[in-house]
Amino acid sequence: MATFATSDQLLVIIDPASRERDGESVRIAKDVLSAGATTKVCLPEGPEEFARALGRRGSRRPVVVGDDRALVRAVTLLHRRRELTGCGLAVVPVGGAALAESLGVPAGAVAAARAVLEGRERRLDLLVDESDGVVLGGLGIPPAPVRQPVPHQMEAQPSGRPWLRTTYRSLVRTLAARPSPVVPAPGPSRLRVQVDGETVVDLDEPVEAVSVTPGACGVARVEVRPLSVGAAATPLLVSGTTVTVTGADFRYRADAHVSGPVRRRTWRVVEGAWGLTLPAITG
Repeated sequence: MATFATSDQLLVIIDPASRERDGESVRIAKDVLSAGATTKVCLPEGPEEFARALGRRGSRRPVVVGDDRALVRAVTLLHRRRELTGCGLAVVPVGGAALAESLGVPAGAVAAARAVLEGRERRLDLLVDESDGVVLGGLGIPPAPVRQPVPHQMEAQPSGRPWLRTTYRSLVRTLAARPSPVVPAPGPSRLRVQVDGETVVDLDEPVEAVSVTPGACGVARVEVRPLSVGAAATPLLVSGTTVTVTGADFRYRADAHVSGPVRRRTWRVVEGAWGLTLPAITG
């Protein structure tokens, strides 16, 4: 995995959801970055402004302050503009950051911001599908059970009556404190999984799950878990550069997003497609 020196001219794009979710971490990240480099801070109010700020970065290195969805959004935008090759990204995770941490980004605003300043850009492989969707960390079919988040903000807030606003805030706190409902995964799937044109499992062999993960050197790791009856079935492990899944209206979770239903999807590995600033390796 190649590493490259990074620019000290930063464009800090702060995702609006992170400002509302954890303003203190955002402030800390901004202070650390501003103290160590020349920064331009952008506060987009939505996806369109986010895209516009990224497109006007000039020679500055973009730093996304936000959750995994914000990181995936930035990579997707650059990929669809065919600008990933010449633009390295950095991220300071605020909010859900399982994907960023799995890629090597430190947890915590201070550690992540220091890695932006002191780290080096590493080129990482990417999964790209035929609709120009990207996968940074991996995908699963069917989607793993997930907790449905409590809406961060209701459609409208009461105004005019102080006592009503107080009641509203109390209700929001109560809803946020409740355990989120779990959406169970679907039952066994009948899928045809092909890796580099070779069939690994066909429609007559039900499977419990399929996972695809970008590996290294342009190769993806594919794991197929057959449906077990009695004793646990041994997973099928295969590697390749192109993965095609065919089936009846299946959904899949790619990074932080569930997509579908689709009947066919092909992912190919693009080696070293994007750059992410990670802590420098010493020793």
